[in-house]
Amino acid sequence: MSEQEHAADLTEFPREIGRPAARALIQAGFATWAVLSGQKRADVAALHGVGPKAMRELDEGLDQRGLAWVAG
Repeated sequence: MSEQEHAADLTEFPREIGRPAARALIQAGFATWAVLSGQKRADVAALHGVGPKAMRELDEGLDQRGLAWVAG
């Protein structure tokens, strides 16, 4: 990935999650809202690079699409 590319460009997630969070999600295999909604919130929040701002953006994105985190 070149410096011009943003890791979020390889996912459905907004750039506002930040580059570290986007890279962490890609490395974990989460590139779509549907795949993300199959995960536990705590597991995603524990990924290195995924901070509070990214989690707020992901929470809002899931909610806007009628999706939710897996309970647990």
